[in-house]
Amino acid sequence: MPSFDVVNEIDIQEVDNAVNTTNRTIQTRFDFRDSKTEITLNKKDKLIQITTESEMRMKSIEEMFIANFLKRQLDPKCLVYKEIKPTSNGMVKREVLIKEGIEKLIAQKIVKIIKEKNLKVQTAIQDEQVRVTGKKIDDLQEVMRTLKSSNLEVPLQFTNLKS
Repeated sequence: MPSFDVVNEIDIQEVDNAVNTTNRTIQTRFDFRDSKTEITLNKKDKLIQITTESEMRMKSIEEMFIANFLKRQLDPKCLVYKEIKPTSNGMVKREVLIKEGIEKLIAQKIVKIIKEKNLKVQTAIQDEQVRVTGKKIDDLQEVMRTLKSSNLEVPLQFTNLKS
C-alpha cells in the first residue's frame, strides 16, 4: 500500500553554511567594519547566537541571515527568535532556535486538513511526523499538493514515499 511521511526536518549542514556565509558578508561590509559582530551555530543544541553592538545592526544581520537561509532552500518558518538582551560592554545578543519536528497540535491540524479533502487515505500521527497511506498514488499526490498550499506555521517535507 503506497505511503509517505510528512515531516519537518532541517539540514543542519545547510544552516551551518548559511551562518558561515553571513559571517563572511559581515566581514566584508563597510558598515560593519571594526564592529564586534559575531554569529555562531551550536549544532548540538540547534541554536544560533547573534552578538553585535546595536539593535539596528541586529536587524541588518537577521535580514542577511534570512537571505542566505533562503538561498540554501531552507524555510525561515523553522526559526524561533528569542528577545534581544543586553550584554556587557554595551553589546546586544539574540538567540535563534531551530525548530524541528511536528508538534502534536500541528499534526492534528494536518490530519484535519487531509480529512476535509474526503480522499481515500488514512493518516497516523507517529512521534513528530504524520504517516499518510492510501491505495492510489494520485490520492497521495493530492494530499501533498493540499499540504503545500496550506499555510501552516512549520515547513513541511515529504519523505519515505513508498509505492
